[in-house]
Amino acid sequence: MSTAPATNEIPGALALARVIAVANDKGGVGKTSVTANLGALYAQAGYRVLLVDLNRQANLSDDLGYRGADIDDQGAGLLMSLMTGKVLQAVAVPGRPNLFVVPGGKHLTDLTGVMVGRVQNHGREAMRLLASVLAPIAGEYDLVIIDTPPENTLLVDLALGTARWLLMPTRSDGGGLVGMQLLAERYIIARQINPALALLGVVLFGTSRGASAIHRDVRAKVESAFGIGASPVLTAIIGHSERIAVDGRDRGRVAHELESDAATQPAWWESLRAGTPAAQRIAPTAANVAEDYRQLGAEVLQLLAAAEGSA
Repeated sequence: MSTAPATNEIPGALALARVIAVANDKGGVGKTSVTANLGALYAQAGYRVLLVDLNRQANLSDDLGYRGADIDDQGAGLLMSLMTGKVLQAVAVPGRPNLFVVPGGKHLTDLTGVMVGRVQNHGREAMRLLASVLAPIAGEYDLVIIDTPPENTLLVDLALGTARWLLMPTRSDGGGLVGMQLLAERYIIARQINPALALLGVVLFGTSRGASAIHRDVRAKVESAFGIGASPVLTAIIGHSERIAVDGRDRGRVAHELESDAATQPAWWESLRAGTPAAQRIAPTAANVAEDYRQLGAEVLQLLAAAEGSA
């Protein structure tokens, strides 16, 4: 893990000490899935968790099942806070105690234009805007996780200007690694205005668990991109399961919830006799993916505890 100045060196940093930006400049590398699954796991474990959705597609609302619900303002509240400087207003995610969200959505289409104007008027200090509206409430939560959009450097910079930690999912293919390298450049720049920012780790997402040679190659590329001596690639790997990804988003259920649903569904032969289409059954691989996320969740907490213990 890379070192960084103590968090009390920047305004509001103490309240933001448990803020994690989940980012990669490439889409489809698992950012929203990691955000949703970690958030739901930690909330189930009794942690009070806030998720901030900076994505205008608001896929987080699909993963957690609140798209179209009363709380889903499609990013209007987030946009208004950033435009006026008013403190963010978080809402409880239905059916998930301890889990809160600042929703994203279509209204964030206007946010890029807002940030262009802010940068023109205030320079890179404009990238501290999210920090200023988040800091007053961040201390109410054990963890704050920011889901970032792909290929939108201004909004990624907004998250990096706020977070204490960067968690970067990546696939092992060329696109994911290029996105990682581009983000590494943004990370170095972001530390000029947010010196407390540090790389928590890189998560291999949607990859084969046994592809050790590919994993070694990814670790080497991560070290090269971030210029650090020890590879920050986490031990936990999120294995590939397209079926579970589709099932989860269709149902608004994360991996450990699908695991529970699969354990209580009728036996396959009972479903067959009842005429239930096979596509409506949850694949048993949900248990494998759920275990991957549990291992990732535990490793992230261990890294946070180790970093805070050495501060």
